Amino acid sequence: MEKVKIEKNTVQETLIVPLYGRKMCSEKFPEIYTDIFAEKLCDRLDYDFSELEKKKNSFLYEFGSLEAAMRQLDIMWEIKEYLKKYPKATIVNLGCGLDETGKACDNGVCHIVNVDFPDVIEIRNQLILKCEREINIACDLKDYSWMDKVDGTNGVILFAAGVFHYFKRDEVKKLALELSKRYSGGCLVFDSVGKFGLKLMMSKVLKNMGIRDIEGLFYINDPIQELNWSENIKVTSNGYMLGYYDMKSPNIRFSHRLLARICDNIMKMSINRMDFKNLE
Repeated sequence: MEKVKIEKNTVQETLIVPLYGRKMCSEKFPEIYTDIFAEKLCDRLDYDFSELEKKKNSFLYEFGSLEAAMRQLDIMWEIKEYLKKYPKATIVNLGCGLDETGKACDNGVCHIVNVDFPDVIEIRNQLILKCEREINIACDLKDYSWMDKVDGTNGVILFAAGVFHYFKRDEVKKLALELSKRYSGGCLVFDSVGKFGLKLMMSKVLKNMGIRDIEGLFYINDPIQELNWSENIKVTSNGYMLGYYDMKSPNIRFSHRLLARICDNIMKMSINRMDFKNLE
């Protein structure tokens, strides 16, 4: 099967960071996390993984793989909780990349929508088969026309994993307010970091992988206060690394757990949920 080429220093290359992290975590910590899609997808990509392979046993890269995995586990927890109340809801993956969280949460009756830039969706269509209740939408998230294709009649949970870091604060606010108007009873889940955390992430993680010209903009130090944008939105927030799972595993070092606590408490890494009040 022909491989799909990923060019260096492109938006498409940013897809590799979380994908490879999930693959690493599945290999190193299978007792807490398994991603059946990540390894197969990496094998399908024409991309030079050699630099990542050299670093994968280092402490920081191991921790980076845990970060990618914990974020997905946290978001999956929120989706599954929402589906308990609205089993036929639509799961919307904003800035989906090569992520298959929707399929991982599929209860057999929900619907799945994946939204990303046209060049990303083009790659996704080449690599990933859709299920019968799944659609891909090629569109900039800031162009709200994609919302016209999302049916929230039976509930909708939208999530953005590692996406809003590259938005301006006003862009995230405008998007959230628009979603709250269109999808009463729905919710939006996304990850965030504090000002210091964002600076560290952009300077160390992406640039260390040779990715340039990607600017980080959006950060939150106090989610409950800073996301209080409307009386029609209820905000809850949990720690990114330890807010949902305790990360207890024989293969996870004490130093990993210590750094996880630092990430949640000092770098202000969090998973935020915005519930849109039912206006009917």
